[in-house]
Amino acid sequence: MDAYTRSVAQHWLDEERPAEVVVVIEAHGSVPRGIGTRMVVSATEAVGTIGGGNLEHKAIIEARALLQSGSGARSVEYALGPSLGQCCGGTVTLGFTRLDERALAAWPEPEPLFHLQMYGAGHIGQAIARLLMTINCRVDWIDEREEQFPNALFEGAHWPAHIRTLCVDAVEDEVRHAPVNGCYLVLTHNHDLDLRITEAILQRGDFAYLGLIGSKTKRARFIRRFEDRGIPRERIARMTCPIGVAGISGKEPEMIAIATVAQLLQQRG
Repeated sequence: MDAYTRSVAQHWLDEERPAEVVVVIEAHGSVPRGIGTRMVVSATEAVGTIGGGNLEHKAIIEARALLQSGSGARSVEYALGPSLGQCCGGTVTLGFTRLDERALAAWPEPEPLFHLQMYGAGHIGQAIARLLMTINCRVDWIDEREEQFPNALFEGAHWPAHIRTLCVDAVEDEVRHAPVNGCYLVLTHNHDLDLRITEAILQRGDFAYLGLIGSKTKRARFIRRFEDRGIPRERIARMTCPIGVAGISGKEPEMIAIATVAQLLQQRG
């Protein structure tokens, strides 16, 4: 149940684009996706996945045939091994329903993997946001420069609902609105602003993850400032700087974004 697919379904419904919702309603044995997994299929696009392979290929063909014929809801059982040649070997029953308000209301809001406050809409912030578009999370993306927020992927495209852009003057004040056990990324264009935001997060102390962009030199300089202000050393030690999982090299925004999103996903366990 992915937030991006649901947001696409809402967008298609708003613009009255005919589409079918395909949902896994039964699953037995070894199957690629679980009950409740959904995808949406229009005459020209398919968004989301119910498991890929020949199963998904057959499902898209079926959904488009239903769109063309105008038929009502139906369900189809697929034996993955005998009929589709997939090595999973289980059976899956797919439901096909026309995308409408009722179908969308039956589509549960996915539980977010994490809630992130991300400060800074520069190149790295943009690269991270684009990766997070298709992940079940909640993002408050904060910058004092409204013109820095780009379109999502191409001209005129909007960010999905789970990525909320906020343009405010005193950005560090937003720290107090974050949930307990939230995640934070501090990536602004200004070191003094980074310092103020990071200090506010450390003063709260109830974060699951705090990532600060910068070098080891920046980390050492900031640590001295935080210690001078009486923040406990064990709390400061929980700050991640530089950000990103080890082993992914490269200073390009996209490479840093991949390493950082991987680190955020590690917080689940």
